[in-house]
Amino acid sequence: MKEGYTIKDQEKPHFITCTVVDWIDIFTRKVYKDIVVSSLDYCIKEKGMILYGYVIMSNHIHLIVQSKEGKLSDLIRDFKKFTSKNILEAIQTEPESRREWMLDLFKKATETHSRNKNYQFWQYGNHAEEIYNLHFMWDKLNYIHLNPIRAGIVEKAQH
Repeated sequence: MKEGYTIKDQEKPHFITCTVVDWIDIFTRKVYKDIVVSSLDYCIKEKGMILYGYVIMSNHIHLIVQSKEGKLSDLIRDFKKFTSKNILEAIQTEPESRREWMLDLFKKATETHSRNKNYQFWQYGNHAEEIYNLHFMWDKLNYIHLNPIRAGIVEKAQH
């Protein structure tokens, strides 16, 4: 990754941000959020994901995540690949008033590189920050929990 936020220690927990191309507000629809949640469930059960916390915002998700197998980059890559494939499929098959507009933007995002052929859903990079101590872990967990409050989605956090 060129952005300077790389996962150096594959075994440590990291604060990860996955952002939708062009900051498209895709997760305003339950169907797309459900794909993310079911994919997280699968990764926990089948791929050795340890998930400390997460939030799904309208156009990005934050995770504090670790890999039991010490392969965090592979885990995040597979998660993003699976969710993008399934969300793009849902956009094409579910009722979606923004379908053409979104697909045009996802298609346009592939023009600057050769990795994705048809559509690119997630931006490249994960803005990975290693959780290096308990204080930093709590800072990031609080950030995750306050994110929907700051965005005006909810009034207060439930515990």
